[in-house]
Amino acid sequence: MADIAFLLLIFFLAATTMDSDTGLLRQLPEIPDPNVPQDVNQINDRNILEVKVNKDNLLLVEGELTEFSQLRDITSRFIVNADDLPDMPEKEIVNLPYFGDVPVSKAVISLQNDIGTKYGVYIAVQNELIAARAKLRDDLAKQEFGIAYERLDEERKGAVDDFFKVPISEAEPKRIGEK
Repeated sequence: MADIAFLLLIFFLAATTMDSDTGLLRQLPEIPDPNVPQDVNQINDRNILEVKVNKDNLLLVEGELTEFSQLRDITSRFIVNADDLPDMPEKEIVNLPYFGDVPVSKAVISLQNDIGTKYGVYIAVQNELIAARAKLRDDLAKQEFGIAYERLDEERKGAVDDFFKVPISEAEPKRIGEK
């Protein structure tokens, strides 16, 4: 009996697959050189889209209460700034492979959560912000190359990424909405 139990144990150990959590894929910023003074006010306020989630899991975009379903559209419009509005992100002319000299947005998305925000809400907000940027990249790939972003070679993906290089800055969680 002991031999049979041991063989069954070995069989199930060999046949079982273990799921592993992969976590969130994020690229951390480079460590700044301590010998070089850092300019604290590098980013113009008009280039920052402030997204906050309070302890009641309510979404605030630029200080206004917003529905989760609107976040993707608001983010896309902010990044593109098609009408060059003065309260939206600036653009700078950049020479990109495949595109030449093009105006590229200086947009930055700032995300901050309250300490009491539910993890599911945090992930939902993250997903909407990333989906907005991904949709813009996919639309540009289809417009310029006639194929979806995921099917591009690495060089073309890099060019599209540089066109919509919009960092998502995550501030440390704190109490939002309290005085």
